[in-house]
Amino acid sequence: MRSSKEIALDVKILTAVKPLSPLGKALKVAKFLLGDEEIHALQDYANTVSIKRLGYNDHGPVHMRMVALNTLRMMELLRKADIKTSIELEESGDFEDSLVAVLMAGFLHDLGMTMGRQDHELHGSYLSAPIIDRVLRKVYTDNIPLRVSVRSVALEGISGHMGTRIIHSLEAGVILVADGCDMEKGRARIPIALANEPRVGDIHKYSANSIEHVGISAGKEKPIRIDVSMSGEVGLFQIEEVLLGKIAASTVKGYIELYATENGKEPKRYL
Repeated sequence: MRSSKEIALDVKILTAVKPLSPLGKALKVAKFLLGDEEIHALQDYANTVSIKRLGYNDHGPVHMRMVALNTLRMMELLRKADIKTSIELEESGDFEDSLVAVLMAGFLHDLGMTMGRQDHELHGSYLSAPIIDRVLRKVYTDNIPLRVSVRSVALEGISGHMGTRIIHSLEAGVILVADGCDMEKGRARIPIALANEPRVGDIHKYSANSIEHVGISAGKEKPIRIDVSMSGEVGLFQIEEVLLGKIAASTVKGYIELYATENGKEPKRYL
């Protein structure tokens, strides 16, 4: 059964996809992803392993929806700035095909958490591959080369989302940053409530719990501006040790402005 938060995010995702999907490909994919029971079961179990077994923060259906939504916001900003995606530059497909790739990668990127934290980005790749094939066959029925291109870019986004492996496509770079941007305090609410003794990974929970809001909007100097508002200095861990590292490893680093604000003070610019 889906939570009210998931349902609200489903609406936001469909609302964000629709104007970006003039041919309807990305919109069809979004509907398939949101309605697939196997995907939802995998996302739920990823959260069970992350929170109950490992004591980490949310890596389940809400998080993966948030990352997918972040990718849509950033893709729209890049398009408005006339930044071409890798699929476009390579003439493998169009912007909407890139949108399909990042949408699937964002929505599936943490399925590997069903098997544990270590190498979960690689485990997620082979768990996602048959699902991606199943969805793409419904949309790209007679275009095998394009299906291969979109699947490959989506899998690069999943396997590269931790920033520990070199990525090359713009689309995979968007996934990296979109994942790092989901760090608002709601992500840590459940593991903090369940915590009864210190555990590895606690800094992630308490740091995320001080992040009040992450905004993604058009920048003044660069296409994407990320604003992080936090209630305490512990939130700097999420920015400096997690988000900045992912941006540094991302192919969209040169298109991002990053600001952090603590308790309404003057914003600090990182990028």
